[in-house]
Amino acid sequence: MLERKLRLLPADALTAGAIAHGDLLECAPALPLCEAARLMSERRVSSIVVVEEGQILGIWTERDALAINFTDPAAFLRPISDVMSAPVRTVPAAMSLHELTQRFREEQMRHYLVVDEESGRRCGIVSLSDVVLNQGVEHYLKLRKVDSLIKGGLRVLPADTSMTEATRLMHEAALDAVVVDFGAGLAAKGQGRYGIVTERDVMRLVARKELGLAIGELASRPLLTVDEHYSLYRARAMMTERCIRHIGVLHSDGSLADVISFRDILGSMELAYVDELHQALHESDRALSHSRRNLYLAEQVIESSLEGIMVTDAQGLIISVNPAFSRLTGYAAEEVIGRCPTLLSSGRQSPAFYARMWVCLQTEGKWQGEIWNRRKSGEIYPELLHITAIKDEKGQVTHYAAVFTDISLLKETEARIRDLAYYDPLTGLPNRRLLEDRLQVELSHAARMCSRLAVMFVDLDRFKRINDSLGHEIGDRVLVEVASRIRLCLRDDDTVARMGGDEFIVVLGNLAQPDAAAATARRIVAALRRPIAIDGRELVVTTSIGISIYPDDSADSATLIKNADIAMYRAKEEGRNSFQLYQPAMNARSLEHLALETALHGALQRDQLLLHFQPLVRADTGEPVAVEALLRWQHPELGLVSPADFISLAEETGLIVPIGEWVLRHACLCHGRWREDERAPLRMMVNISARQFRQEGFVEMVGRVLHETEMEPSLLTLELTESMLMDDTEASVLRMQKLRELGVSLALDDFGTGYSSLAYLKDFPIDELKIDRLFVRGIDRNMRDAALASAIISLGHSLGLRVVAEGVETRAHLDVLQRHGCDLAQGFHFSKPLPWQTFVAMYGKASAQAVPGSSACQAARTASAP
Repeated sequence: MLERKLRLLPADALTAGAIAHGDLLECAPALPLCEAARLMSERRVSSIVVVEEGQILGIWTERDALAINFTDPAAFLRPISDVMSAPVRTVPAAMSLHELTQRFREEQMRHYLVVDEESGRRCGIVSLSDVVLNQGVEHYLKLRKVDSLIKGGLRVLPADTSMTEATRLMHEAALDAVVVDFGAGLAAKGQGRYGIVTERDVMRLVARKELGLAIGELASRPLLTVDEHYSLYRARAMMTERCIRHIGVLHSDGSLADVISFRDILGSMELAYVDELHQALHESDRALSHSRRNLYLAEQVIESSLEGIMVTDAQGLIISVNPAFSRLTGYAAEEVIGRCPTLLSSGRQSPAFYARMWVCLQTEGKWQGEIWNRRKSGEIYPELLHITAIKDEKGQVTHYAAVFTDISLLKETEARIRDLAYYDPLTGLPNRRLLEDRLQVELSHAARMCSRLAVMFVDLDRFKRINDSLGHEIGDRVLVEVASRIRLCLRDDDTVARMGGDEFIVVLGNLAQPDAAAATARRIVAALRRPIAIDGRELVVTTSIGISIYPDDSADSATLIKNADIAMYRAKEEGRNSFQLYQPAMNARSLEHLALETALHGALQRDQLLLHFQPLVRADTGEPVAVEALLRWQHPELGLVSPADFISLAEETGLIVPIGEWVLRHACLCHGRWREDERAPLRMMVNISARQFRQEGFVEMVGRVLHETEMEPSLLTLELTESMLMDDTEASVLRMQKLRELGVSLALDDFGTGYSSLAYLKDFPIDELKIDRLFVRGIDRNMRDAALASAIISLGHSLGLRVVAEGVETRAHLDVLQRHGCDLAQGFHFSKPLPWQTFVAMYGKASAQAVPGSSACQAARTASAP
């Protein structure tokens, strides 16, 4: 009843206090979020005020519920004081409805606390819905159709979308509702294809503390819809009657066009004010001679208008302006009255433009359009201008009324949207969408001119290391400099676009020969090789480039890009910092790589992985003292896959982390069986990959495996490489120290092939150096190799480390190593890697007394011979 009485009052007479909801919902700051949500759901309100000792601390709304982490059960129990918005925005109870509407539009708020300024008493909460329901513009709503509010960009999510993903989208895109698609099958059965999830639905979910729901389980369905030709008045009435805040709009063919809300209706009312003002001016002119009261009302409308209004006489001299005119143009009323409106002219429109405007005014009595004008400060701005010729009872023009709105923000928004749609915001380069358009144009031109075109896929080498070690801000600055350098290597009519991350696409048109593309690629490689100076650092970023040529490699844009991508990966395989032209064989190799990757994903689950073991013996006696576990993949169709073919693939895909844990666990289990049979002591050595070593929780995983397999830590040695430790030396040393605290030993594998920096070597808490087979291979024939091996052995001993020589294949190798005092040796001279049972059979009984040439070593060599 009260709402009906309020609607009978004119909009100008209404105040914030009159339309506010007095049943203010309040709570203490310690109240859990789920309880706050329950109270809001029961009271069917969209906000709750946090109060302590009579003082308002903050407010929490349905919009705020979207920020909750729906994957964390503890999030529902957080006190509301942790997530409330503060301070609470207030409006005085005496504020007029027009002022309140302007405040909502300017500040983009959805709730205000209404306060009596004299007593300080809290009167209630006023929301956007209250403003829409009490605007008193029913005549405007009846004239406007629902299709006038269709915005486009409808967000429709499948019913199986998780609530976590849906709320993230709503939060980031500032959506108060998303449409849920249950599929065409349900629509055919009459169950309604679409439903809707709103902020209020999310609030109910918080109240129930439910996790793991799909939006289809929460959606209200079917979605209430209206035809696009319905009036706004009818749509609002349906929403009010059903107590909902959203309604779907259908095209004439029955397809869903959009969803509109109370907020959309409020936003459209800005246009209503312009039309109402025009009507008020037109009617007041006819009634000037009959009623001073009507004149007063018209003046009030003009004075309170949000749009600038200017009235001229029949000769075009200004006789009146409203406050909004002064606010928008910077001119006070006394500065413009009696002058011609041309003082606002920007000079951007030609005399012919104004001539057409006056012809339209004289023939039709009105003109509307966009125009550029100049403020008093000299700033030029765009405005939407509506001019009406006002006539007396005899049909003679007595005045002209101009109503205008500053649309600068709208123009800026349009420009931002256009830039976001077609340009990368970081580098300013065209994005994928604009690239596709330009590439199609270039392909059409090349086809007409019978010329060649090149597509270059540019990818930075190991760029992730910059982001991981120096941060994304430095990484972004590097990308900006890279984009600039690539542009400088190109012609004015060439295109370079950023595809995302550290990937760029270059399109070169009008090529006579592929050599021209290769020359450009050389310039880009050379330009990016130069150090980039950022904050006192000099960063070197190299690049790998793949090139495909039209029409040689394809006539299709997508295929050209794909082929260039394949060629780029070929450049990386060839050592990076270079370029490669596409060849069809690359595509076949890419498909083979993909098939291998797919098979590797299932290798662990299908129990296709196995371990072989190779002994490490004392160089002087041949006694086995350790064994290295080596990973193998027994593929049912491909047979035994070489580690060289799948280890790097496992690194790239991240599968090396679970595979590495499997290797460590099975090596420890095998060692446990060795110990159970009371055999001679034997250390187990396991290789650790770079990605596995840097994985968060790696040390904890090692400790867990040691505990679960009952492995003696002192008998486990983890093998690390120099290159993996140098990525972040401080973090690497800290992680190695934690491993040492578990009791395991550490070996530095492939020593001599990486950095070999003494400055770092002295800081690494390692027990063992392994000389890479590269230096062992020629020690019996090459004096340099022998000298290097001797130097590494001496270096290791001076640091108190054991030294292991890998790749010992002949007796001559062993003799040289023995002369230089090498501690341990490993290689085919003693044994190839063996399956566990074979290894136990060869070394299990004779490990304690095996000597070079002994039966155990001889048997191992015989068993492992091809």
